[in-house]
Order: sequence, then structure tokens, then C-alpha cells
Amino acid sequence: MVETGLDLLVQEDFRSLKGRRVGLLVHPASVDRSLVHAADRFLSSDRLKVVRLFGPQHGIRGETQDNMIEWQGFTDPKTGIQTCSLYGEHRKPTPAMLEGLDDLIIDLQDAGSRVYTFNWTMLLCMEACAAQGVRVIVLDRPNPVSPQGRDGPMLDMGFKSFVGLAPIPLLHGLTSGELAVFCNRVLKVGAELEVRWMRGYRRSQWFEDTGLPYVFPSPNLPTLDSCVAYPGFVLLEGTNISEGRGTTRPFEVFGAPFVDADALAHRLADWELPGAAFRPMYFQPAFQKWAGEVCGGVQLHLLDRHVFRPVLTAVAALCALRELHPDGLAWKQPPYEYERVKLPFDILAGGAGLRSAIDAGKDPRAIAAGWKAGLAGFSRQAAADLHYD
Repeated sequence: MVETGLDLLVQEDFRSLKGRRVGLLVHPASVDRSLVHAADRFLSSDRLKVVRLFGPQHGIRGETQDNMIEWQGFTDPKTGIQTCSLYGEHRKPTPAMLEGLDDLIIDLQDAGSRVYTFNWTMLLCMEACAAQGVRVIVLDRPNPVSPQGRDGPMLDMGFKSFVGLAPIPLLHGLTSGELAVFCNRVLKVGAELEVRWMRGYRRSQWFEDTGLPYVFPSPNLPTLDSCVAYPGFVLLEGTNISEGRGTTRPFEVFGAPFVDADALAHRLADWELPGAAFRPMYFQPAFQKWAGEVCGGVQLHLLDRHVFRPVLTAVAALCALRELHPDGLAWKQPPYEYERVKLPFDILAGGAGLRSAIDAGKDPRAIAAGWKAGLAGFSRQAAADLHYD
């Protein structure tokens, strides 16, 4: 049974925070193993004072469905506590937001992918707190897809954005606490950082092996399978291919009106991709790309998570689409996540090389082989920051 940083803090009855004035960066998945939200736990303690709440993308309550809609802060009518959005006018806390705080407590469930914005909100908070002399405490949680290891291209820092602010691969294999320590060291952030590590966690565990309740961290990651597929199929956001948003199986269903479903499924089967099977299907997204239109495509069926490679599989899907529909597959144009110049796909991939290789008709396995040196270098660099076996 795994106990999160929040669980252990609750067990100690917040004694280590006695007399502290704190801010909380939380979202709907910030719950203890009894499904009580972190904010409720903190607010019920008389040992400390909660001064301010902060919310990342999708909001503290997770109510924002659309990927790019920004939300604004509000004052909680029940407690009178000010709530600040870090996915609106400001992505980094301002000095006024941090005024009066001794500590900023960060309790966010990550999804294990470089492009998931919660960890970059964490990093920006660390930078702001370092400048204002506010201690940062990260309450660690499991990486839900940790057994997949590391995969995908490294971020070229010339393409850094709010979906990638540190030189890590697309599938990084770290917990949020480990990533915080890594960034603080490698990027020389200088934050006064404390991580409340988990107890009983092993890197070989899928989320469902931890005994913890799964609360989807954002609206389009409703299940563990969607988390498993996400680190690769999030790349489709940078194309005109629906990644399944607006369906009940986001990141497991993909296609477009011009796609020949049978041909796509057969081409993907030809590559004998590990741990995956593909079923031709048709779907009609309720919102986002191709909303209300019938799309041809496939459903990804996960046969063996331990050998499945989400980034390789997504790249194979894009290679097949370029081969079968050379005039259909298109790269979306800017803007994306406030990036006004570079192509959205390049921002997601972490550079222009992957797009160029797909357009050149390269074999997906040959493309993936090119990631090995970068992944090995990252593993050596991050070794000092690993806390769990």
C-alpha cells in the first residue's frame, strides 16, 4: 500500500507546519487515500493557516474541458480564501500572489509526459518562490505510467514552451518530486525545496498497483489506459487528426473524415508494434476537431502495457497516415500554448526533427532508434535525483 506525501502529512497531523502561513497549488486529483481533498485537510487543521489557493490548467475544480480555455481566479464563498489561476493572465505567481506566505505546498497528480503542463506550473512556482524567499514543499505522488520507462525525443531547449521547460524526454519516468529536484539542480532554480516523499512506492508499479484511488488529473485522462497512451498520442494535437477528444476514449481513438479506417488498421498491423492492436472504426467527436463529423480511424487496444511503446506507436500512426493520405494529414499552424511562431507539432515533439522524419517517409522504428543516445544521456543526468527503486 502506497502512502502519498499528502497521506503522510495528514498522518502527522501537520505538526511540521505548525504556525506556518501556506498557499496550496491543487487540482481535483489532490486527494488522500480516503478521497478527502488536500484543501479540506489543510483547512481543517488549526496548526497552520491557509492564505491562498492556486490552480493549474483546467482549474482547481477541473471544470475546464477545452484544452485551451483559460479560467480566472475567484474567492471561495465558503472560506473567503482567494483563489489564483496559474493558467490565465499569469502562469507564474506574481509577488502579490505570494505575499504573506511562508510555504507554497504543491500537490498535483502528474501523467508522466513532458507535455503535461502541471509540472511546468510547479517549476514556474519554484522560480517565483526562489525570488520571494518562500519555501516550496512538493507532496509526491506516483507516476501512473512509470513502468513504461523513458522514451521519445529529448526537448531541444530552442523549442521550450509551457509544454516543456526542461531538457527531458517525452516519456520521462520520474515522479513530480524527482522532477522538482532535477529541475532545481539542473536549471539552477535556487528554490528552498522540500519533497515529502511517498512511502511504499516502487517505480515498477502501475497506478492501479498502489492501492490509491484514481482521480483523473485532467478531463481527457479518464482511465489508466488513456494515461498509458497519452505520452505518444498527445502528438496528434499538433495535426488535423482527431486524438479522440470529444469521444469517450481520448488518446485511444484517432482519425479524421478523410481516413480509410481499414487501410490504416492494416498498415499499423504490418509493423507488429509491441503490446498493441488496432481496430478499424468510425466515430463522431462531440467537440474539438471534426466535431459533429464522421471520422474514419482506429481504436488502439492495449494488449500488454509492459511492452507497449506509446511514442513509437503514435509515430507509426503518423507515418501510416502520411503514407496513406499524403494530401490529408496536415500539421496545425500556430498559435499553440501561447507559442506564436513555431509549429504546434514541433513544440509537442520538442524539436523539428520528428516532423521532418515523418514527412521524409522514414520507418518509425528507425526514427525511434535515433532517440537512444538522448535517452541514455538523460538517464545518466537524472540518476542522482532518483528517490525510488
